[in-house]
Amino acid sequence: MPRPIQATIDIQALRHNVSQIRAAAPDALVWGVVKANAYGHGIERVFEGLRAVDGIALLDLAEAERVRQLGWRGPILLLEGVFETRDLELCSRLNLWHVVHTEAQIDMLAVHKTHQPHRVFLKMNTGMNRLGFAPQAFRAAWTRLNALPQVDEISLMSHFSDADGDKGIAAAMALFHQHTHDLSGERSLCNSAATLRHAKDLAVRADWVRPGIALYGSSPDFPLHSAHDWGLKPVMSLNAAIIGVQHLQVGDAVGYGSCFVADRPMRIGVVACGYADGYPRIAPTGTPVCVEGRRSRTVGRVSMDMMTVDLTDLPNAGLGSEVTLWGLPQKSNDSGQALAGVAIDEVAQSAGTVGYELMCALAARVPVVVKD
Repeated sequence: MPRPIQATIDIQALRHNVSQIRAAAPDALVWGVVKANAYGHGIERVFEGLRAVDGIALLDLAEAERVRQLGWRGPILLLEGVFETRDLELCSRLNLWHVVHTEAQIDMLAVHKTHQPHRVFLKMNTGMNRLGFAPQAFRAAWTRLNALPQVDEISLMSHFSDADGDKGIAAAMALFHQHTHDLSGERSLCNSAATLRHAKDLAVRADWVRPGIALYGSSPDFPLHSAHDWGLKPVMSLNAAIIGVQHLQVGDAVGYGSCFVADRPMRIGVVACGYADGYPRIAPTGTPVCVEGRRSRTVGRVSMDMMTVDLTDLPNAGLGSEVTLWGLPQKSNDSGQALAGVAIDEVAQSAGTVGYELMCALAARVPVVVKD
């Protein structure tokens, strides 16, 4: 039989999360962000769950080609724009919209020969200091683009650096408004955090919102709010089975480096999951798991192919028991009721990272089942 580990992608949960985004940003158009192969979920796997969005946003041309091949006829936005002039030829052929964040990209458009003018999103740097024109240079960039016959409509965008925290978005919004208030074009400002926390404000939600992590059921401002607080459901679940059981006495160690030593008699389950499957090696003892729907914890160091969990207080758990590493169990209890799961944000917090990284790190060797 195959090694007992499996990721499950829940398309109904994805559809639900899209509806939650729409409720949070009424009347706004929604970009479904599928960069990084749909945050590790697989573009092809999640495509059916995203049919209700208004556009698909991603990073590279290969992803855009895949989305078109799947039959998507709506807008596709390249979030980092093009990287060289010849990329614009594919943009023309596939009818791709693209971000312009640097003078070099305007130069590329100026020499591009096309019969179909391009739809572009001009990006302002309002404090993130990654991509985008400085506010003082934004109007000149807009004016230059507006004069090009290669450019059709110009939309305006920025990206909030602190929508998930106490600093908030007020300063960024003020900068954006100051330098764009009299410019024409649709606006797009909100990532997941801004959409859920601030998009009731019409000026903030603007014309397009760009949810990413929230679509996949992770909270953009955990631990202040959980995914449950935002009404989101986990799209990805990672489950494995116990393949061995060990009985420890006081003083017995577990795993490489003997970093966990039992202080009482314990029963330990060995799980068919490790860092080669995408589970974080740095996750410490105490990282939450569920065993047959009951909460427990990891013990010892995560290995390449295995990890160990505490079964001491779970007398009915043993060889073959399902272990939920994140998400929801795929089995039901004897009454047929759903069992408790583990939020991916909890696991990420324990490992000192974010849910995004765990999703994206799911290894290719893990079998994936799509559930609709």
